[in-house]
Amino acid sequence: MTDHTTTHAADEDARNRDIKIYVNGDIVHRDEAKVSVYDAGFMLGDGIWEGMRLYNGTWAFFDEHMDRFFNSCKAISLDVGMDKAGIAEALRRTAEANDMHEDVHCRLMLTRGIKDKPFQHPSLSTTGPTLVIIMEHSKPVDRLQSKGIRLASVPQVRGLPHSQDPKLNSHSKLNCIIACLQAEEAGADEALMLDPHGFVNTTNACNFFIVRRGEVWTSTGDYCMNGVTRQKVIDLCHENGIPMREKNFALYEAYGADEAFLTGTFGAQTPVAEIDGKTIGSGERPVTKRIQALYKELIKQHTA
Repeated sequence: MTDHTTTHAADEDARNRDIKIYVNGDIVHRDEAKVSVYDAGFMLGDGIWEGMRLYNGTWAFFDEHMDRFFNSCKAISLDVGMDKAGIAEALRRTAEANDMHEDVHCRLMLTRGIKDKPFQHPSLSTTGPTLVIIMEHSKPVDRLQSKGIRLASVPQVRGLPHSQDPKLNSHSKLNCIIACLQAEEAGADEALMLDPHGFVNTTNACNFFIVRRGEVWTSTGDYCMNGVTRQKVIDLCHENGIPMREKNFALYEAYGADEAFLTGTFGAQTPVAEIDGKTIGSGERPVTKRIQALYKELIKQHTA
């Protein structure tokens, strides 16, 4: 069997067997945490989620995550049922119930709620939204930093904004799941997805960057999830004299990159070892390592 890993590979932590999960104001053991089969999220993928990370008792870049979360909910006319302070309090209660302070990953999920009948129309969700918060003790495995991730370019593309805008962190992730399956069938760890015009865009789970001749490149952002970590890396490059370009580029240029890496809330910056079986660079990755150091310092300052 091919040895697959993922950008979300984490060390096993026995404490996660007994975590407590927030479900609409109640905080219960994971075995008791349930939602209805009539819930719009389960039935239709009708919902918005957000991934966040807890460092030193502080949610990193909380305001940026909440801006994206509330904007996404507004875009699909999903009433959150509380303001940003209410979300912060729900997060605080959940972290406190689990005695969590560091190396914690959170998945905040909001759906349109329980439907009266098993059909599509949003008006059938009459009970109000369902809010679930899952927090786990979760630390990325060290081997990814040395080994790197293997990508395969796939037929599945990121769609146009007027079909299903990729900027929405929606529960409906089938487009990305199909891409992930295609990559796995090609013997890779994750999919490198193109935009509708054939330019390199993002992976099925993370944002994608390359380094060529000292310059850092990433996509224009028109067809990808505009990740919080993605933006932090772009800002860090501009602030620290690292040439940074948001541009269209082809697989040809990605194959010939000196370095490549992924960004995401969970793994921060994950090196890419190969694309379509082609080794990327020499494995030294000096620019990636500098960005990683700058990002760690930014996290330290933000969560001190």
